[in-house]
Amino acid sequence: MTRSDGRGPHDLRSITFNRGWLDQAEGSTLVEFGRTRVLCVASFTEGVPRWKKGSGSGWVTAEYSMLPRATDTRNQRESVKGKIGGRTHEISRLIGRSLRAVVDLSALGENSIVLDCDVLQADGGTRTAAITGAYVALADAIEWARGQGVIGKDVQVLTDSVAAVSVGVVDDEARLDLHYDDDVRAGTDMNVVMTGSGEFIEVQGTAEGAPFNRAMLDQLLDLAGAGITELTALQNQALQA
Repeated sequence: MTRSDGRGPHDLRSITFNRGWLDQAEGSTLVEFGRTRVLCVASFTEGVPRWKKGSGSGWVTAEYSMLPRATDTRNQRESVKGKIGGRTHEISRLIGRSLRAVVDLSALGENSIVLDCDVLQADGGTRTAAITGAYVALADAIEWARGQGVIGKDVQVLTDSVAAVSVGVVDDEARLDLHYDDDVRAGTDMNVVMTGSGEFIEVQGTAEGAPFNRAMLDQLLDLAGAGITELTALQNQALQA
């Protein structure tokens, strides 16, 4: 069945990485998953949180936010409300966990990298786009630090790559990389985070309506794995450009 954006069920949206989008940042990329656009910025700083001082290892964390007009109607800024929403906290932690899974923190030394992921336009899959783009920004920040002599030339900080994609069941059909029209109609919705070598970091799956069986779970995970293989290749192409 053709989807509203013209894709087949197993097709990714058009994916692009615009590296170096900010002049001042140690690493940055504007990642686009179709109409979903997320600016991912990596800031490399000396020092670590107080609870890690003296450990000899570094820290990687993330903050996620959405611009007021990223969606069809304006949402008030959470900073104005004076309270960060639960969804924002949850996605920020997910991005941080996903990136730390592929970083050797001891190789980073007592340095920190903060990833700011700001959604400029949302059309579904903002968290998966943020993770996928943040990895590219992270890799560039690490290379910046290597060029500055903060990290040794032969020190391997990244142990693997990481990317994420959504899958789901819409009209009894398994679909890859859900955009908004898919997402609002999905009977099952799942976000999958994996390494470039094919290992799982996190799986978030929910039956919005009828329960799904093991066979459908396996089908969705296989579909996500194939999508992440494609995303990993696109990340590598972007980083080599």
